[in-house]
Amino acid sequence: MSTDLKEALFGYTLRLGDTSLVLGHRLSEWCGHAPELEEDIALTNVALDLVGHARMLLTYAGELEGKGRDEDRLAYRRDVFDYRNHLLVEQPNRDFGHTIVRQFLHDAWAVELYERLCGSTDATLAGIAAKAVKEARYHVRHSGDWLVRLGDGTDVSHAKVADALGRLWPYTGEMVERDEAEQALVAAGIAPDPAELKAAWTARVEAVLEEATLDRPADGWMQKGGRRGEHSEHLGYLLAEMQFLPRAYPDANW
Repeated sequence: MSTDLKEALFGYTLRLGDTSLVLGHRLSEWCGHAPELEEDIALTNVALDLVGHARMLLTYAGELEGKGRDEDRLAYRRDVFDYRNHLLVEQPNRDFGHTIVRQFLHDAWAVELYERLCGSTDATLAGIAAKAVKEARYHVRHSGDWLVRLGDGTDVSHAKVADALGRLWPYTGEMVERDEAEQALVAAGIAPDPAELKAAWTARVEAVLEEATLDRPADGWMQKGGRRGEHSEHLGYLLAEMQFLPRAYPDANW
């Protein structure tokens, strides 16, 4: 593998790992606060799955980088501007409906991504995807079922998820952006074509929105910047909480 392609793969893997890690932490904030006990456990389990995906991806990113940084150093010893996660996943939970909309928009992308990455020419990335896709299929079914339940529920629940959909839709374009580095990965058969991914994601999302009696927001200007380390103010607060212990006790053995 050429140096340029390896660097592109490092950036790609880091972005996927960061996205899973940040969303996993966001979901963990619901532990003890979900609207019912069963959902409290379900959201916590999804959060654990996402952290597991992040561990695999960040471990591989560290190996590709070759600077001795393992999953823990990448997760806990980087500043906010070094994170490459999608802006969507760092948005605050707000209410349960808002969390479900954010989760579904991500899950619909993740399951399509991992299904395609299972055929990656990079054996390690394909192996990670083969493990992650099993959980991603459950995640999208879980969040999709809740979106239908809330969207086609009471007037109040419908209004809340419709409002959340309008707020979060401008963050979805970043998930299927295509830059020069990713184009090289697509050409090498390592990563799926973002255009194909966008079409599959759109079809999946539209089918669930129709069942949920929700109107798809019009495409327009999209938020972006997470891939370049340009984030909302929310990520800094999230990382301050997530990274506190390992930064406070850097020499501790856990």
